[in-house]
Amino acid sequence: MNNAHIQPDKRDLASFDAEVDLAIKKEQLRQFNKLELIASENYVSNRVLEAAGSVFTNKYAEGYPYKRYYGGCENIDIVETLAIERSAKLFSAECVNVQPHSGSQANMAAYLSLLKPADKIMGMNLSHGGHLTHGAKVNFSGFLFDVVDYGVRKDNNLIDYDEVLSIAQREKPKMIIAGTSAYSRKLDFKIFREIADQVGAFLVTDMAHIAGLVAAGMHPSPIKHSHITTSTTHKTLRGPRGGVIFCDQTLIKKVNSKIFPGIQGGPLCHIIAAKAVAFKEALEPEFKAYASQVIKNASTLANNLIDKGYHIVSGGTDNHMFLVDLRNKNITGKEAERSLDMANITLNKNTVPFETLSPFVTSGVRIGSAALTTRGFKEKDMSIVADYIDQAICCYDDEDKLTKIGQSVSSFAKHFPLFTKFG
Repeated sequence: MNNAHIQPDKRDLASFDAEVDLAIKKEQLRQFNKLELIASENYVSNRVLEAAGSVFTNKYAEGYPYKRYYGGCENIDIVETLAIERSAKLFSAECVNVQPHSGSQANMAAYLSLLKPADKIMGMNLSHGGHLTHGAKVNFSGFLFDVVDYGVRKDNNLIDYDEVLSIAQREKPKMIIAGTSAYSRKLDFKIFREIADQVGAFLVTDMAHIAGLVAAGMHPSPIKHSHITTSTTHKTLRGPRGGVIFCDQTLIKKVNSKIFPGIQGGPLCHIIAAKAVAFKEALEPEFKAYASQVIKNASTLANNLIDKGYHIVSGGTDNHMFLVDLRNKNITGKEAERSLDMANITLNKNTVPFETLSPFVTSGVRIGSAALTTRGFKEKDMSIVADYIDQAICCYDDEDKLTKIGQSVSSFAKHFPLFTKFG
């Protein structure tokens, strides 16, 4: 019998699906030719790419290491155990769940481990620097729970911990969320825990953005102060897109059950493999030097923009990111994002504290240094980036000038290697 018609197609991607292959190649070029300043993005190593694209993508492994609902899991058991052990060592954590598909799912599992629907939670206001999963009405956190929020002071754009305490005492939330997606200053997790204890609340910290800085000792760790800590594994941690949860022995069974079978089915085995590799990379001495440079680069870029007359929210940065309030430049965040993209600089429009425009327009942009630092940028290079940003914003409505700036930016970017495996 001729079984040729049921054999796997052995054509490569370019031959079989030219459209997807072309899009991948164009994305490689985009990442190589543009300056990536989105604070939540980074570039993984070839090792992480290799693990993420491995045959583990073929494996189904519901359950946890050595307690699976499927056969043939002996190899993913090894890899997931490595990921757990390495992340526990990296963050000095007692227990870890490495299965969340994303930071949002890590947060959902954390909340459901501690609360019931309709319980009151307290998180940072989205327009002040919080995250969708910290209580935004359009998110599961907003429609599953009763939400109150805290924010920053109007005079200095910093979190006022006395105000956080006052709100907590008045509202009596059952859970307080520490963590941000657009706040450039260090967080005091000890104070957050003291506030939570005073009102009888759980403290959950979402350290998604700063996880790499925490791992390297460049930012205080929330883990010993929090009942549960969640994170993504990308951003400053420079791993694959995914989530992770840290807790102590008293909560790990609840956390595990809320991930599986609570909100997820089989884990993404290939991504867990990539997480294990990324955690090993973050344990290397070189990662601490990287994280230190991330902070130096962000500070240099912010200070250069301040010198050019830009208003930086809170006056600077202690981490990898900062917000630029563009109202004194008479340009919206949406316009700035578009003009900078034309100039081959990628960032995102972002609301600023006490925003007056819609989230689709915004008064500001968010800037991060993690990705460019991975490419080898140092302080002198960030000063050049500041010049390019200023040039593009000053001529935001002149497409010819933006195109010329973009050509210069691409020539500059070519000096910094990326994706050496792919050419």
